[in-house]
Amino acid sequence: MAFKPSSCTRCVGDCVKIIKYGKTKSGNQRFICKICGKTKVEKYIYKAYCSELNDGIVLFTKEGLGIRSTARVLKISTTTLLRRIVSIAQNIKQPIISMNKIYEVDEIKTYIRRKDKLIWIVYALERETRKIINFHIGRRTNNTLNVVLKSVTISNPLAVFTDKLKHYRYLIDKKVHKTKRFGTNHIERMNLSLRTHLKRLNRRTICFSRSKLVLVSILKIYFWI
Repeated sequence: MAFKPSSCTRCVGDCVKIIKYGKTKSGNQRFICKICGKTKVEKYIYKAYCSELNDGIVLFTKEGLGIRSTARVLKISTTTLLRRIVSIAQNIKQPIISMNKIYEVDEIKTYIRRKDKLIWIVYALERETRKIINFHIGRRTNNTLNVVLKSVTISNPLAVFTDKLKHYRYLIDKKVHKTKRFGTNHIERMNLSLRTHLKRLNRRTICFSRSKLVLVSILKIYFWI
């Protein structure tokens, strides 16, 4: 993939302070930005160095390819892919929470490394836009639920729909807490989409997360890109 020496990917806006900076051992032209000092090569041999690779990683992650499948398609190592996924997720910002909206909150069960090490993905969905405003991974306790519920309650919600899990009764104001039938249809449909699109969340699968950090990163990419 060719690199345009008239721009710098690190600097904000169009940077024209790009000059030649010698050549690599393989003879490719190297460039450097005089403002930030970032160097680039005109043409990379190893695909993992290409910044455009992130677009492919995001696409295949959201389409449900596993780590090894994505690495084979992109022709990079699994270690490099995992590092890229974590790096991409670190630059994703949580969406701004709107005020006076209706939310649905639910949890989905999965495991990390071993099937006897169960964890829960708790997340909140804004009903009108179907956007995920926050999520948290942990044990099925008040502390785990409260991380997500605090994001909901500070937005002065009109209503918060949940299932009849007893923990919610103590954590959500009774004036806005709703548990009526079909109240969580949208988030239940999202649960199905998650299990369908992400192999690591499928039932009876051999694809599973070995690290909580990777699982969080995958969900950030899926929810917020």
